[in-house]
Amino acid sequence: MNSQPLVSIIINNYNYEAFIKEAIDSALAQTYENVEVIVVDDGSTDGSQEIISSYGDRIIPIFQENGKQGAAFNNGFSHSRGEIILFLDSDDYLLEQALEKVVSVWEPSLSKVHYRLQVVDSESQPTGAYYPPRHQQLATGDVWQELLENGAYTGVSTSGNAISRHALAEVTPIPYKYRLTSDDYLSTLIPSYGAVGAVDEPLGAYRIHTSNQWALVNVSGDRFHRFVNHHIESHRLIKAKADELGHQLPRDLEERNPGYVWCRLSSLRLSPKTHPIESDTSLKLMYWGIRSLWKYSDFNLKKRLVYTLWFVWVGLMPLPAAKVAITWLYIPQRRPQLFAWLKQLVISQNNTSAEATG
Repeated sequence: MNSQPLVSIIINNYNYEAFIKEAIDSALAQTYENVEVIVVDDGSTDGSQEIISSYGDRIIPIFQENGKQGAAFNNGFSHSRGEIILFLDSDDYLLEQALEKVVSVWEPSLSKVHYRLQVVDSESQPTGAYYPPRHQQLATGDVWQELLENGAYTGVSTSGNAISRHALAEVTPIPYKYRLTSDDYLSTLIPSYGAVGAVDEPLGAYRIHTSNQWALVNVSGDRFHRFVNHHIESHRLIKAKADELGHQLPRDLEERNPGYVWCRLSSLRLSPKTHPIESDTSLKLMYWGIRSLWKYSDFNLKKRLVYTLWFVWVGLMPLPAAKVAITWLYIPQRRPQLFAWLKQLVISQNNTSAEATG
């Protein structure tokens, strides 16, 4: 293997003039030198294109009509030359030694190397959280087997993956139907083309802000409906790949992953009329979630008990109380405020009950 393989950082951008400079600067500031930086602007209407153009020949700029994430990935990859490809969302950024540490563990047989991301706010200030959380071990090795058995694995969003060129060549161009969920398309299919490696430390930043399509700053039915549809598409990809391999998937595949089940339960509770899966009920999903925790998850006893309580709470409590638990799970940076709010809620309810019986 070339000890200094070329790495292509492909930054995809749409109307993120507030963040694009930090993303590009982080790519250019890498301690690893054999790198090309490609910036694909997906038809931005703000000042993004002027910022991108200001870098001159330090980057490879691509300006395209708005075609969504999939078109940006495809266009960037077609212009790249690297043996290792890193898609960087323009509202995220890399730490200086990110590529150096990825290359240090890279092997030709790998399909990708993923790594944790530090969660930051719109001002690039750390929130104290990580993606995935520190207690969750990043999946490694033959991750595809885990997908076939459980329908998911512990991975990272777009900016936390360095993908091999040979694996990307097998699954690109990304089909049009996945133009809005290309990151999930890649996360699901790439591990079938080689083992997965991991760097168990944050090598980049994942930004939480109000314009982010997937990151949560508040909970809403519409947002969770998108998550559920995301999972549905992933399961279709897994089934198609299993059929191609002649592999029989478990009948209860969609019930095995607690993360998928609590997403569906949250979606149903927050907005039942527009929830994507008509057959879902709170009691069914509550049962599936508890079963998945105790039969299939690798959580320790304490976490199984806590998450069991979560499923019961969200499944049975009135919506305002259920929403508190959903926010607690999905927006960890708001937990201290939530506990204070919950305490005030209990006090308020107790005073109301006392007045009613007084």
